[in-house]
Amino acid sequence: MNAEARGKELRGQVALVTGGGRGIGRAIALALAQAGAAVAVMSRSTNELAETLALIERAGGRGCSLPADVTDAEAVRSVVREAELSMGGIDLLVNNAGVPGPIGPFWENDPEEWWRAMDVNLRGAMLCARSVLPGMVARRRGRIVNVASGAAGFAIAYFSAYVASKTALARFTECLATETKPYGISAFVIGPGTVRTAMAEYSLNSEEGKKWLPWFPKIFEQGLASPPERPAQLVVRLASGKADALSGKFLTTADDLDLILGKAEQVEKDNLYSLRVGRLTAPNPVYALIQAEAEKR
Repeated sequence: MNAEARGKELRGQVALVTGGGRGIGRAIALALAQAGAAVAVMSRSTNELAETLALIERAGGRGCSLPADVTDAEAVRSVVREAELSMGGIDLLVNNAGVPGPIGPFWENDPEEWWRAMDVNLRGAMLCARSVLPGMVARRRGRIVNVASGAAGFAIAYFSAYVASKTALARFTECLATETKPYGISAFVIGPGTVRTAMAEYSLNSEEGKKWLPWFPKIFEQGLASPPERPAQLVVRLASGKADALSGKFLTTADDLDLILGKAEQVEKDNLYSLRVGRLTAPNPVYALIQAEAEKR
């Protein structure tokens, strides 16, 4: 796709990106703006938001910066109102704000710090979704992209708060997709890959990270990390509507989106790209009933 076409792809859309002051969130906000969307960026840091907004405007985009904490319900409602007054109804919400939580044996973690990860990574996304969804439902359109982690798909020792919160976020996304489908709304959860962000630096360089996650530096040493532009372009693709058939699915930057879309019927039939429990025997008939009824909606 040439630059001119890419600049028109999301024209007319309004996006809200949380954690938009730096790292992956900044890359997503900039990519959305370059694709034609008006972008509101939200985080706790006023200075970092100002830098992101300057980059958006320098690239010829339109945006606004809205400092707030995603765990503050009233602040989130205020940000959504301000964004809608400034730029119009929100078409796309990207829940990117997140924290790593404590590293180390669970029983040695500070419980308040452990729960803070759940508060930011899950409750923050819930509050933002709850604030934008009434408008999306009324307009019968909208998309939500929740930035989780490939870690939601398996257990990682000594990283329980992060893994638990991101796993919950993935399942929450599946519930959202099911509930909002009748209203023309899509919801996706993505794994952005390992990007060299402030969170990654903490895992790499903190005393706890070095002790309990000794394998983490190998991702960078072996060239397995991703640039922030890669998850940003995945979000742009999802925002375009071209992947709405995959609403509710867990997608990563390593996935071939065109291949998956070409097999969308099989993906749905076999519950691929979703969190599932494999069993040797038939599932509980109650679960089967619930699933069958959900699929009728």
